[in-house]
Amino acid sequence: MTRPSTAAFVRAHTRLGVAPHVPEIQLHLAQDAFDLWERVEGEVGRKGLAPPFWAFAWAGGQALARYVLDNPGIVAGRSVLDVAAGCGVVALAAAKAGAQRVVANEIDQFAIDAIVLNAQANDVTVQTQFGDMVDGDAEGFDVVLAGDIFYDTAVTSRMMPFIRRLQARGVTVLVGDPGRKHLPREQFTRVAQYEVPVPRALEDAEIKTTTVWRPL
Repeated sequence: MTRPSTAAFVRAHTRLGVAPHVPEIQLHLAQDAFDLWERVEGEVGRKGLAPPFWAFAWAGGQALARYVLDNPGIVAGRSVLDVAAGCGVVALAAAKAGAQRVVANEIDQFAIDAIVLNAQANDVTVQTQFGDMVDGDAEGFDVVLAGDIFYDTAVTSRMMPFIRRLQARGVTVLVGDPGRKHLPREQFTRVAQYEVPVPRALEDAEIKTTTVWRPL
């Protein structure tokens, strides 16, 4: 469920549109990252918050969503977890591709509300789970998807043990990454690659070569 205040904030500061690489999916997206960041801090009443990742379709998520939509057999009839889901584009793709159950996980309440609104806009069912799930082993899920998660060393140091625990119990794991330097590439094999349009204000280019990886 959305909370009235944060859900209203998401609606007020985004527009319903589509990400260029997955035009099948409608998303509540922001136009200006830095302006929205300041507005979120004003809404919460605290400085130093994480950027509003939920208001943009990042390259890693777009690529992974594209791969899922084009290869629905990966998720069809299965239970899927989207970790660090952001706007939820990957979770929405899994739902559209026929997953039996989809849960989008986030530690940001604004993201949770954005995901719920985006699911409503696409007329699909996506459950949400608030809180940090990386120390567990995603019990009950057959597939775990993660877009653009290797953005710093601290996250990488937690994600790799998480991924190894998932592999140990036979979970399908796929990661979308646009060339972040903290991705341990030697521990993955490439399954697909795309040229993904992204907002210039968010990245160092207008097109990011983005790879879908499977852990070795």
